[in-house]
Amino acid sequence: MGSNTIPVPAAPVLSVRDLVIRIAGVNVVDGVSLAAAEGSILAIVGESGCGKSLTALSILQLLPGAAQIAGGQIHLEGAELTAMHETELRQVRGNRASIIFQEPVASLNPLMRVGAQVEEALRIHRGLSGEQARQQAIAMLAMVGIPDPALRAAQFPFELSGGMCQRIMIAAALVCRPRLLIADEPTTALDVTIQAQILDLMKRLRDEVGTTIVLITHDMGVVADMADDVAVMYGGRVVESGPVEQIFASPAHPYTRLLLGTVPRLDGQRKTVLRTIEGQVPSADAWPQGCRFRDRCPLASAACSERPLLTPLAQADHQVACWHTDRVAAMA
Repeated sequence: MGSNTIPVPAAPVLSVRDLVIRIAGVNVVDGVSLAAAEGSILAIVGESGCGKSLTALSILQLLPGAAQIAGGQIHLEGAELTAMHETELRQVRGNRASIIFQEPVASLNPLMRVGAQVEEALRIHRGLSGEQARQQAIAMLAMVGIPDPALRAAQFPFELSGGMCQRIMIAAALVCRPRLLIADEPTTALDVTIQAQILDLMKRLRDEVGTTIVLITHDMGVVADMADDVAVMYGGRVVESGPVEQIFASPAHPYTRLLLGTVPRLDGQRKTVLRTIEGQVPSADAWPQGCRFRDRCPLASAACSERPLLTPLAQADHQVACWHTDRVAAMA
């Protein structure tokens, strides 16, 4: 006889619940909740100043000095990172979870050979000897597409291009096969050709290593190409989240709809003028009451003075925080 057991969804590798980050008494990230499933790519998208990078840095407790987690929980495979002491977090960083920063050259130690920087995590977390660590580091450099990896391992960062340095950073982040990789605008400083190579590399390594990726970006084109799920942030809050296909096909928040309008389309008419979003993200101490997008929103009404909560739509995994979801599809 067949089983009537209903399969239970696997717990997410990363779970963020009601995260609040405060700077000088102001909540710059205000009640953010996210989840990333095993082997998936979750993109967090929004303009500069929306709280994306602070959210990413908070996962591994790497916030700048003025910023503090003031509420919420962050779990990595069930372990609560927000409750860990620094000594415990050191065992997590670079081992179970790693991060790639925006500026690869600035993130590498200019006085250390790049091979030694890739080896470092192996020495700390795996206790490998010098030659064992060296061989595994060289193998990882080859895996991320570094030509002649043994030679490159002996070089310093200033001897390598920006794209090569970004590959070194990815190799260092993945050498211990972490369960979670956080990539904070990993291609911002690179030219378009190298950007595409780095993004393809991250997808390939996700498939080969099985790492869950949280990708921070402002580029909806990158989201379409890379991500399985997306969380759209504005004003320190998630305003829409769900599967990429669903959100691109039927955006339910005016901000998401406008962001998608800024992406060039290959199937669109030639010489089509790309949309812009009027105004700019206000500073955290000047956010309006209620919906924080309302001062820039073409659908704003008196109802928007009350805060809309993130609410499931017909597809339960698609959520939006807006009073006017029924009008978004008709936006010009």
